[in-house]
Amino acid sequence: MPALWFEDCEVGKTYDHPIRRTVTEADNIFFSALTYNPQPLHIDREFCKATEWGQPLMNSLFTLGLMIGISVNDLTTGTIVANLGMTEVKFPAPLFQGDTINVTTRIVSRRESRSRPDAGIVEFDHRAYKQDGTLVAQCQRQVMVKKRPA
Repeated sequence: MPALWFEDCEVGKTYDHPIRRTVTEADNIFFSALTYNPQPLHIDREFCKATEWGQPLMNSLFTLGLMIGISVNDLTTGTIVANLGMTEVKFPAPLFQGDTINVTTRIVSRRESRSRPDAGIVEFDHRAYKQDGTLVAQCQRQVMVKKRPA
């Protein structure tokens, strides 16, 4: 079932995505292993005891992917042509195993595609918050979205 067609993307509209997700140690270990990232800040609890955090940090690229993934069902399922880019990616506060995130997305801009008459470019501002309301991730994402079929 399609999410938003290009014509449905209203600049300024904000979506509070209903899916929330508690992140786990397994998420961190599996994602780090799948991406060949041996950073002990993500996978070594004993190493992390001596850091300022005292515990493993969630892999930031996992956090970015989860934030965008949570938005997919509401925004782009069946209507996306491609991701075009991500800018202004920020992680202003740490995310730890056991934290639960929720995501909001605001439509920042939209324009017709210059190369595809059947699509347009939409820019989303995604934000992920943990259970206490702390912002843990943010990015601007540019997406090519299909126009509604005639």
